[in-house]
Amino acid sequence: MLFGILGETRAWHDDGTEVPLGGPARRALLALLLLNPGEAVSADRLADALDPAGALSAHALQSQVSRLRKALGTAAAIEQAGAGYRIVVARDDVDACRFERLAQEGRAALRSGEAERAAALLREALELWRGPALDGLTESEPARPAAVRLEERRLGALEDRIEAECLLGGHHAAVPELRELVGLHPLRERAAGLLMRALFAEGAQAAALVVFEEARRHLAEELGADPSAELVALHRELLSADPSPAPAAPPAQLTAFVGRGNEVSEVAGLLRVARLVTLTGPGGVGKTRLSVEVAGALADEVCFVELAPLRDGTGVAQALLGALGLRENGLTLGDGGQSPVDRLLAALSDRMLLLVLDNCEHVVDEVAALAARLLAACPRLRVLATSREPLGIIGESIRQVRPLDGDAAVRLFTDRARAVRRGFTADPLVVRRICAALDDLPLAIELAAARIRTLDVEDLAGRLDDRLGVAARGSRTADGRHRTLRSVVAWSWELLSEAEQRAARRFTVFAGGATAGAALRVCGADEELLESLVDKSLLELAGGRYRMLETIGAYGGERLDAAGERDSVRLAHARWLLELVRTADPHLRRAEQLEWLPVLTAEHGNFLAALGLAVESRNVEAGLELLAAASHYLWIRGVAASVAPQAIALLDALGGGVVGGVDGGVDGGLGDAPGDASGGVPPAGLGEGYVLCVLLAASGAGGRPVWQRHRAAAGSSLAAAWPGDRPGRHPVALFLWMMRNAGEADPRCAFDLVSSQRDCSEPWARAAARYVSGFGPLGEGDTERAGREFGAAVEEFRALGDRWGTALALDTLAGLAGGRGDRARAIALTDEALVLTEQLDALEDSADLLVNRGDHLVGEDPAAARADYGRAAALARRAGSSTGLAAALRGLGDLAVLDADLPEAQRLYAEALERVDPHWVKSVATRVRTLAGLGRVAEARGDRAAAREHYREAAEGAAVMGADTLEVLRLLGVPEDVVGSVVGSAGPAG
Repeated sequence: MLFGILGETRAWHDDGTEVPLGGPARRALLALLLLNPGEAVSADRLADALDPAGALSAHALQSQVSRLRKALGTAAAIEQAGAGYRIVVARDDVDACRFERLAQEGRAALRSGEAERAAALLREALELWRGPALDGLTESEPARPAAVRLEERRLGALEDRIEAECLLGGHHAAVPELRELVGLHPLRERAAGLLMRALFAEGAQAAALVVFEEARRHLAEELGADPSAELVALHRELLSADPSPAPAAPPAQLTAFVGRGNEVSEVAGLLRVARLVTLTGPGGVGKTRLSVEVAGALADEVCFVELAPLRDGTGVAQALLGALGLRENGLTLGDGGQSPVDRLLAALSDRMLLLVLDNCEHVVDEVAALAARLLAACPRLRVLATSREPLGIIGESIRQVRPLDGDAAVRLFTDRARAVRRGFTADPLVVRRICAALDDLPLAIELAAARIRTLDVEDLAGRLDDRLGVAARGSRTADGRHRTLRSVVAWSWELLSEAEQRAARRFTVFAGGATAGAALRVCGADEELLESLVDKSLLELAGGRYRMLETIGAYGGERLDAAGERDSVRLAHARWLLELVRTADPHLRRAEQLEWLPVLTAEHGNFLAALGLAVESRNVEAGLELLAAASHYLWIRGVAASVAPQAIALLDALGGGVVGGVDGGVDGGLGDAPGDASGGVPPAGLGEGYVLCVLLAASGAGGRPVWQRHRAAAGSSLAAAWPGDRPGRHPVALFLWMMRNAGEADPRCAFDLVSSQRDCSEPWARAAARYVSGFGPLGEGDTERAGREFGAAVEEFRALGDRWGTALALDTLAGLAGGRGDRARAIALTDEALVLTEQLDALEDSADLLVNRGDHLVGEDPAAARADYGRAAALARRAGSSTGLAAALRGLGDLAVLDADLPEAQRLYAEALERVDPHWVKSVATRVRTLAGLGRVAEARGDRAAAREHYREAAEGAAVMGADTLEVLRLLGVPEDVVGSVVGSAGPAG
């Protein structure tokens, strides 16, 4: 018989049928006896449990015992023991006893490093619980301590199980369970520590730090205690960790690496003495695979950059930024003067990294120029390139990748043939003849081996002999090998069915691969066709995406042209892409934005290809539709500058003819029907698209002339699209318009337009308008009204689930709280914003928030402030953000002044000034505070003339930002006469 007290008290026969125990008195009696099987329980204790009022007589107790004996039968003996009773059953027949044994064994396994065994034991233990221990008895004094003890052990076992599962890689699944556990038991420090580690493992460092702050607050408020030494040590460990995103890893390989072990060692050795190594050779010779294996053999951090999807060299720097996991701009438009190359130089200046640049041949000039700049400025950087031709720059070591030797080629063919036909065996001489006919080129061998599924090896050899011919087979020059590979690709192609050929050639319009759904839509294929192309090595499938090797894609592109389908298939591709970004757009302003951002990021190459079609065909309408639909993604993902050249080209085309859009228009596609955009007027109904195109064009380096030329017309178009009585289609245009105009001398019109949408029916636009509206009263010194507007913006953004808007509004509220001396609230708001920017991978914005938090802490906890400034500097360097680094250096300079280390303060302030863009609104506050700091340094040295000059420059910079910043200057110690001399020229707050 089995007994259960972990929940309602119950008993079961060995066959699983339940024993009818009777009423609550008998269940309570059984439960108390089962707490310690075989041990006597006094009659007085049993009577008190059954009747706390003390009215139960000894005779009544004996009667209940007799009835319980009858219910249990012979399976369990209840014996009288002295002045009480005991039940004689095996301990493991009682769920509570079995639970404690399993939990103890699980904890021992966990402590000895047997995580998998521990997890299994603890899961088995916890599954025994059906509800609260001793359910229904906890009001009685004898049962309450036992129930509390069992619940404590359950929580401990639960924590043990979660820890074991996290050790096995289950961090993601553990986070929601731990959040619930910490919410129910906020004083359990171990649960808080487990949640911190799980969040950190998921890349949510800021969220992990917030958990610590919440645990510390609960302990202080409820117990008057500090966190344990273990939790404090974990907090310090996470503070010092690097939260930046990992660079793109080399692609996972699905097949064994055959025949080049010595070459891997040679190239790895060469990279230890040379900082630029280029693997050259014809297509299909195995350059990419060799580079992947070399990268895996080195202990360095590796970033793998696939350049094959690029149509031209204009996007090389952006491709590197993307592979490094870096944004081109922050959530608040970032560093206006920083080009992608500037960001790369800043991000890699002191980073030890192996940069693998794969398939450089079609962008070799641009890659060579960029590699030369990076290697000259970044002494710890090394580059491994693959290309059909050398880069041709000083310091390059060239390693020619040659075909496989004969034995390795046979092994490769046999290995790949066995993958498609189990138990494949063949005469080695015949296989060697096949490989020799293929010039021992790995790609050609893999294509041929894929045919073993349907051809005998002798038949395959005969067909290749007929196809290639003796003369081609004897050629060993690079051109000859290229002809051999092309012949094999063509032969493989001709063996495809007509439907397979059609799908394969159409697939070549994708840049960077495609999901199954996209391939089915654009190629007119079905899943069976795609699987067949994978089986025949024409396509690869990895990570849920189909890809086509460059050599095969080049041949397929020729077939697409020969079929006369290129224009129609590219149009189908652009239509699919437009539909995707239109579908995603509203989700990017909601809680599901984290689900949709990776979807669009994976299709960024395809987006650029579709946009390139619009630019090439001067189809302004199609281009504006694409940019408008993708604008929120481009900004929130931090890749707006990647489309600046295309946006500029579309604006230039506005003076000429415009054709119909990708999903309709006059001719339903890429026809030649003219639009009405002559003279720079945007096509009808695309005013917002024009505005966003202007903003995107202005986001790139050198975009200011474009902005100045189009600003007035764009403002009129935006006002027409958002008249006040009905919403426009793209609310992000409003917010970005205000942010871009904030640094202008006359931002009032933009402020009035955006703030007029405070009662708009579109919720995101309404939240953005509330946020912008707060700056009006803020500039007038009415911080209370400003706080109400910013607070309303936080609530509306939060209700939508939008992390971008919520983070911006929280940061502004934190600034207000700090300004009125409420540092605790300022820090709490900043911590919440940090969680959100981290979720968006916005390193630059996280650095800004850390600087802000350091500013709040500097007066009370200089050590914590130093840690925040240091982390901010590290994040800004990783992000390549000069402005973010300048702000962090300014903070460290302030601390040096407090430490009376004037030389160090002077150095830090000077370096900060060098990195600030004086024309970018985001940098103005950093520049003002840095100049004020230099004034304090000069004053401390007794150089009053220099101090006054620094103060004057700081005050002039602050004047353009409104009276609130002038008040900050006073708090920073700028003399009143210097501040007053510029007050009269200060305009309204921007």
